[in-house]
Amino acid sequence: MNDIVQIQSLIYIIRGQRVMLDRDLAMLYEVETRALNQAVKRNIERFPENFMFQLTKEEFEELRPISQIVISPKGGGRQKLPFVFTEQGVAMLSSVLRSKKAIQTNIQIMNTFVKMRQWAIENKEMAQRLAELEHYFIQHCKDNQSDIRELREAMDLLIDRTKPVKIGFKTD
Repeated sequence: MNDIVQIQSLIYIIRGQRVMLDRDLAMLYEVETRALNQAVKRNIERFPENFMFQLTKEEFEELRPISQIVISPKGGGRQKLPFVFTEQGVAMLSSVLRSKKAIQTNIQIMNTFVKMRQWAIENKEMAQRLAELEHYFIQHCKDNQSDIRELREAMDLLIDRTKPVKIGFKTD
């Protein structure tokens, strides 16, 4: 599976921010969630609220059907609500987790966040262009079939330009 697509599926929007769950990061870094959280707690001054925060019970309940996290009152599962890390928090993890795997994983995650941001910017511009075309159509093309055909061709061209391009991460 494409690494960027895999990582992208682990990024959620919570409190208006793109975040990753501690459990998912631990899996990517190949460490236990407990170990990741302990390393963070030992360096808590590096993780302000805009880098990392703990989910509320309500946020957890909304996320649970998507991520399939289970909290068990008697062992075998999570005992506490999960922590989530923003893009800045994930970047800061590289200073806390110093293994080669952590470095490679951080590079992959940062690349994924960058690709997602680029995609959002490109689609915002595309939405604006389509709105301008719609406005033009309403104003100028009501009765002229050739203009309608030209508009259709222009929209088809724009749609072709927005089709996803396969992206990936190559390992050495």
